[in-house]
Amino acid sequence: MKDQRVGLLIPSSNTVMEVDFQEGLPHEVGLHTARMFMEETTPEAEGRMLDEFAMPAAMAVATARPDFILFGCTSAGALRGNAFDAEFCGSIEAATGVEVVSVIGAVGSAIRRRRARRVGVVTPYVTALNDKIAESLEDGGDIEVAAIDGMGITENFAIAEIGTKAIVEFAQQTFDGHNIDLAFVSCTNLHGIDARKPLEAAIGVPVVTSNHAALEETLRRLTAAPLRGRSAGEAA
Repeated sequence: MKDQRVGLLIPSSNTVMEVDFQEGLPHEVGLHTARMFMEETTPEAEGRMLDEFAMPAAMAVATARPDFILFGCTSAGALRGNAFDAEFCGSIEAATGVEVVSVIGAVGSAIRRRRARRVGVVTPYVTALNDKIAESLEDGGDIEVAAIDGMGITENFAIAEIGTKAIVEFAQQTFDGHNIDLAFVSCTNLHGIDARKPLEAAIGVPVVTSNHAALEETLRRLTAAPLRGRSAGEAA
């Protein structure tokens, strides 16, 4: 029997986040996933996921009696602003009786733990979602998004097919000429964890990714063992 359990809410077309969590969580932590229907990475599709599919998925995964629930979509967490995200997580907590944190919240915490001020951001998203990511990160007034660009992909399944080399090269192009303290690679369906170390070596600053930040925050909440495998290195 696992000592602790994590409930993970992910878009239905996400094929990366579960794998990253399975490889990053300690053996004594069980992972239990519920999928929220979403095929397109657009504001409209993500809004529908929030309004129609998120709560039923949360209620379903709560029946596995997790110790913690993570809302696993970065851009949907940022879509309607940080105040809405906090209220939304609170509504899931109230309905399930389980602590809930969103990935966008975990990312903000990870950036602040690294004391970064000027942040560069790369995403697979369209501009409308990039704008929401930037607004979310800058909302507290202590983080400045110095550069942000997205790949313009709207099919969520296709995001998982982007290779590590393409992520690193796109980030290098985006951050060229910008003075940044840290880089953030956004999207739970992007292979950001695989690209994290090569990108750090290429640009010389720390790199935070959606899934690594989510793993860090999960383990902080669970007070569990350090991250294993390729996700290891900075959990606190």
